[in-house]
Amino acid sequence: MPPSAAGAQDSKALVRQLLREVLVGREDPEGFFAMCVSVLGQQETRTQFQSLIQPLSTANRSLHCSLTSIYLEYFSKTGDDDLEFALALSVLEMKDPQLSTCSEESTLQPLGAKANQSSSVQLTSASQPQGSSSRTQRADVGGGRKKTQSVQKGPRGVMCLPQTTQETELQKSTHVDKCNKETPGTSQSVCVSKPYASFFKQEAVLKGDQEAVLKGDQMTEGGDSSNQSEKPKRSRNRRKRREGGGQQVVGMPTSPSASPPVLLWFRRDLRLCDNPALIGSLENGAPVIPVFIWTPEEEEGPGITVAMGGACKYWLHQALSCFSSSLERIGSHLVYLKANGVGNGVGSSLRTLTELIKETGARAVLANALYEPWLKERDDAVVSALQKVGVQCRMFHSYCLRDPYSVSTEGVGLRGIGSVSHFMSCCKQNPESALGVPLDPPAFLPTPANWPQGVSLDALELALMPRRRDSTTIDWAVNIRKSWDFSEEGAHARLEAFLQDGVYRYEKESGRADAPNTSSLSPYLHFGQLSPRWLLWDAKGARCRPPKFQRKLAWRDLAYWQLTLFPDLPWESLRPPYKALRWSTDRGHLKAWQRGRTGYPLVDAAMRQLWLTGWMNNYMRHVVASFLIAYLHLSWQEGYRWFQDTLLDADVAIDAMMWQNGGMCGLDHWNFVMHPVDAAMTCDPYGSYVRRWCPELADLPDELIHKPWKCPASILRRAGVIFGQTFPDRIVTDLEERRSQSLQDVAVVRREFVQYVDKRSGCDLVPLPPRLVSEALGLSHRNGGQVTEVKQFLLPVITRMEFKHHQEDPDADAASNPYNAVLKGYVSRKRDETIAFLNERDFTASVLYEGAQRKERLESNYRRMEGLPQPPAPQGRARRTPTAKDRFSLVPGGAVTSLR
Repeated sequence: MPPSAAGAQDSKALVRQLLREVLVGREDPEGFFAMCVSVLGQQETRTQFQSLIQPLSTANRSLHCSLTSIYLEYFSKTGDDDLEFALALSVLEMKDPQLSTCSEESTLQPLGAKANQSSSVQLTSASQPQGSSSRTQRADVGGGRKKTQSVQKGPRGVMCLPQTTQETELQKSTHVDKCNKETPGTSQSVCVSKPYASFFKQEAVLKGDQEAVLKGDQMTEGGDSSNQSEKPKRSRNRRKRREGGGQQVVGMPTSPSASPPVLLWFRRDLRLCDNPALIGSLENGAPVIPVFIWTPEEEEGPGITVAMGGACKYWLHQALSCFSSSLERIGSHLVYLKANGVGNGVGSSLRTLTELIKETGARAVLANALYEPWLKERDDAVVSALQKVGVQCRMFHSYCLRDPYSVSTEGVGLRGIGSVSHFMSCCKQNPESALGVPLDPPAFLPTPANWPQGVSLDALELALMPRRRDSTTIDWAVNIRKSWDFSEEGAHARLEAFLQDGVYRYEKESGRADAPNTSSLSPYLHFGQLSPRWLLWDAKGARCRPPKFQRKLAWRDLAYWQLTLFPDLPWESLRPPYKALRWSTDRGHLKAWQRGRTGYPLVDAAMRQLWLTGWMNNYMRHVVASFLIAYLHLSWQEGYRWFQDTLLDADVAIDAMMWQNGGMCGLDHWNFVMHPVDAAMTCDPYGSYVRRWCPELADLPDELIHKPWKCPASILRRAGVIFGQTFPDRIVTDLEERRSQSLQDVAVVRREFVQYVDKRSGCDLVPLPPRLVSEALGLSHRNGGQVTEVKQFLLPVITRMEFKHHQEDPDADAASNPYNAVLKGYVSRKRDETIAFLNERDFTASVLYEGAQRKERLESNYRRMEGLPQPPAPQGRARRTPTAKDRFSLVPGGAVTSLR
C-alpha cells in the first residue's frame, strides 16, 4: 500500500535530517544511502533521491558526486540481470521448498525496543552445491572474471544477484570521468563508492534482519581480490567515524561458523548508552557473552574501605536486575557468577574468568577500567595472566572524565595541590586525548550458540534482609524502593527532569534542602548507569549551563586522583600530626548521630533521610560531618564508615576525600564549620525539610523549629513536643565550648609534631608520594617514573587560618578568634527579600537626596555671589532607617519615619 501524504512528508524530513548528519561528518555517504532506501523504500528512492540531493550540486559538489555515483551503481541493473536472478531463484526453490523470497518490511525502532524478527533466507549446507562454502565462492582461475553463484537479498526483501566486476568498473569509470569534469581538482576516490553488498548489509542491520546481515557478509567475501584488499580499511574507517559521531553501532548474530565468543566483563558500567567496552565487543562480529562476577573480597581492598555497604549492595542488586532486562530487550542476557575466594580472595576473578574461558572457548575479554588502586592492581594481573595464554584482554576508559593515572603536575607545580582549581590546571596543562562524543546503544547483541552456566541473582546475596526471632523479615529498603528508579532509563529521566527545572536554581540554591535543586544522579554515576561523558554533554547542551554543576564532575575526578596518589586515603590521615588527635570514645553520641537522635532538628532530619532513602544532598553532608567532628569530637573514620554503609552512592574515593577534609587532615581541609542551627537558616529557612523528616516538630513555628529548646512551654504543649519522649534532648548543649575544645586539640598536636609545621608560613607539611616527587624533580622519564631514594619530601599544604592564629594565641577561645570558621548562615529567605527591597528603596532615596543637596549648593553659591541672604536651614538631618541596619540605608531627614 503506498504511504499517505503525511507519511511521505515525514520520510522526506527524516532523509533531510540524515543528510545533515552527512554534512557534519557523523555519517558516511554509503550509510546515508542505505538508510534512505530503508526509510523511503526502493521505488521512492529511485524516483526521488536525485531531487533530494539536488541542493548539494552547488553547495557541496564532491558529496553530490559521491551520492550520485552510489545511486547509479545501485539502480543500474539490466533486464539480463533480472532474468539471471529469476533462474537462480527457481533453482534454489527446487532445492529448498521452504525458502522464503521476501521478508516483511520493518521500520527503524526507538532506543530499547526489541528488534523485529523478520523472515529471511536460510542457506544451509543441504541447499548448497557440494564442495561450496557458505561464506566464500570459488573463482574461475582461467577466466578473466569471477563467477558468483550466491543469491543476495535486496533492501526490501527482493532477491538479486550482484553485478559483474566488468559492469561495476565500467559504471565507476564513467561516473568518475563525469565528476572530474564537473569538479576540477577533485580526486577519483571521492566518487568511487563501495560495492552494492555494503548497502544491503547496512540496511539489513537497520531493519533488524539478522540472517540478511550474514548474507551481506557472504556477498562481500564473494567479491574479487581487489575489493577484498580495500574493504577492511574502509570498514574500520567507517566504524571509527560512526563511534566518533555518536551513531548507532549494532552487532551481528552468530552462525554455526562464528568466531569464538567475546566475554564482556561488567563491573560498575551497567548501561547500554556510551559504553566503550560494549561497543568494542561488536567490532569483530563475534558472539558476546555479558558476565558479572561478584567478588566481595577484591572489592574491599587491603584496608577498611567498606567499599560495598548494605545500601550499595541493595542498589547493585536492583541495578543488575534492570540491566539484565535491558540486555534481554536487545536479544541477550547477563550471566551472574560468584567467585569463590581462597584465603584473602586474591585471584578469584582471574580463576573465574579462566574457567569461563575454558567453558566457552572465548579468546577475548573486554571491560571498562576501574581506578581504585587495589582494583587496578587486580585488573593488571588479570590482563597479564590472560595475555600469557593467548587471550586478548582490553580495558576501556569511561568511569571518569579523565584517567586519574594520566594526570600530571608537570608545568603546574605542587602549590595548591588538593584543590579542584589546581587539578583542573594540571588537566589543562597536560591534556589527554579528546573527550569524544557519547556512544549510542547497540540495537542488538550477537548471541553464542551455547550459554555458560551461571547462578541466579539471588545467589549473589546482595539484597539479604535481616530476620527477627519469629522468622519475619525486616525490610529496611522499603523507602528506598519508593524513592528511586534503579534502571538506566530512570537515570536518564532524572537527568532530563533536572535539566528542565532544577538546573536553573543550582548555581545559587544547590544547598537548599527543602527544594529539589540538585540532580540526585550520584548513585547512577557510581554504578555506571550514567556515564560522566554523557552527563557532561547533556549539561553543556542545556539552555542553562551552570559552571558549578559541571565543576562537580571535576571534583569527582579529583577524588580518584587523590586515591591513586594515596591508596590509604580511606583509613589513614594524610597530615601526620592529626593522627594523634584526641577523639571522643562516647559510643552513645555516635549512635545518636547515626540514628538522627541528637536533639538538633537539622542534623536529625538529615540523618533520618539518609537512613530511610540512602541519600542526602552535598550541603547536608557537610552539616552532619561538621557536627560529628567539630562538636561531638568523634573521629572522621567513624563518619566515613557509616556513610559507606548507608549511602546508595557510597564511593570510596569521594567519601574518603570529603571526610579527610572535614576531619582537618585532608590535602584541602575545609576552611569552614557548619553550625547545626545557623546553617538551617540557609538550607531550610521555613522548616519544610525538618517537618518532613521530623514530623514530631511539624507544629512548631518557623522561627523556632530549628531550636525547639527555646520555645515557650505553651508552644511546646500545643505542638505536642515533650523532650526526651517525642523528641530527644540535645546530647551536647554548649556548642561554643565544644568548638573551643576542638581548636585546643588541634593546637596541641601541631605543637607536638612541630616538624610537620612550616615555620615560615605556619602551614601543615604533608609527605609526598613517590609519584609526585618524580614529577616535581623531572624524573618521570627515568626509573619508570618513580623516585628510588627513601628520602622523604614534605610539602606545605592549605591550612585553615583559624589554626594558625590559635597557634600564636592558644589561650583564646573560638569565639574571639578573628578567623572563626563557623558559618552563621542567613537569618531566613524572607530576610533576604526584605533587605533587597530596603536597599532598592534606600538607593532611590539616596539619589533624590544627592540631587536635592546639589540644588541647595547651587542656590547657596548663587546667593553668595549676588549678596543675597542664605535660606533657613532645613529642619532635622539625615539619619538611618530604624529597621535596616546596613550602612547603605542613609536617607534624607524626615523622608522616612517608619519602615515595617
